[in-house]
Amino acid sequence: MHDITDLERRGLPGVFVASNPFMTAAEAQSKALGFNPSRLFVEHPIQDRTDDEMHALADKAVDQLIASISGPQTPTS
Repeated sequence: MHDITDLERRGLPGVFVASNPFMTAAEAQSKALGFNPSRLFVEHPIQDRTDDEMHALADKAVDQLIASISGPQTPTS
């Protein structure tokens, strides 16, 4: 979350990507930082997946990721 916040404040659009169990933590971090970046949550777990499973997971998420990064950007303070 800190990296996306830093990039956005520098004028570089970004999307925060994490797996589903981190939704609550991401919301808390967003509130603590006072910044609400575009975010995308994917299926969990990640670490035990094969390369083919990771490719399938990425293929499933790529359209939403592109839409998030190319859509209207929220102004930063």
